[in-house]
Amino acid sequence: MTDALRTTPILQLEGVSKSFGSVIALRDISLHVDVGSATCVLGDNGAGKSTVIKTLSGVYPPTSGTYRFEGVPVHLASPRDALAMGIATVYQDLATVPMMSVWRNFFLGQEPTRGVGPLAPIDRKHARDVARDELIRMGIDIRDVDQPVGTLSGGERQAVAIARAVHFGAKVLILDEPTSNLGVKQSGVVLKYVVQAKERGVAVIFITHNPHHSYLVGDHFFLLNRGRLVESWDRDEVDLDELVRAMAGGAELEALAHELESLGGSTERAAREEFGDRQESGS
Repeated sequence: MTDALRTTPILQLEGVSKSFGSVIALRDISLHVDVGSATCVLGDNGAGKSTVIKTLSGVYPPTSGTYRFEGVPVHLASPRDALAMGIATVYQDLATVPMMSVWRNFFLGQEPTRGVGPLAPIDRKHARDVARDELIRMGIDIRDVDQPVGTLSGGERQAVAIARAVHFGAKVLILDEPTSNLGVKQSGVVLKYVVQAKERGVAVIFITHNPHHSYLVGDHFFLLNRGRLVESWDRDEVDLDELVRAMAGGAELEALAHELESLGGSTERAAREEFGDRQESGS
């Protein structure tokens, strides 16, 4: 890899906006994604994270601005175009079939065959071996790749989806809230595989509303609010407390705390007066 490719972000949005009629979903978004790093896009509900995912993955073309891949402006007409370039997206629903085996879900439409032509049989032994080997390379130890994927934990299913994307040549892996419905232990499983993907040279885009999870794996952080990019940091420019405060709203949170404190004080006095009145009437 040349020095130029090392320093050029693999993916960039430059001044990207997205409108749906008179509704502006994204306004002037600029962000970059580097090879072998995790770029975290944070925001609360309604911040614009879903629109960013769909813009990055080719579902929505930008209304204005430039989308660059490996330094070259591109126009993605569909998710198929993004996938052909090496941009893979793992959505919250994982696109897995619960009753199908782990290895069938690993290939899912790209099964290896013995022979050529539409009626060529699936090479089941090769598919099982490849799925098992690739999962092990990602550090995923699944005892039996013939077991239904629905029997795995949420974290393990996420790991299978990540390993599948890496195996089929993903250069950029977009993860849509991968830990949102998981407990602490299973979230840890997913975060470990995010690091594994980074170490294999994949550029990971981690979309999340959880600053704690993002800080464990992130190298760059971009904070959205109502379709605007309001903050951006490299890892050495922000600590977890600052990230949490920014995510929580900073001054807005402080104002809310003062408001709740004043309400609590009034409530406490009212309760004390009421209790005192009852005590006196009962004595």
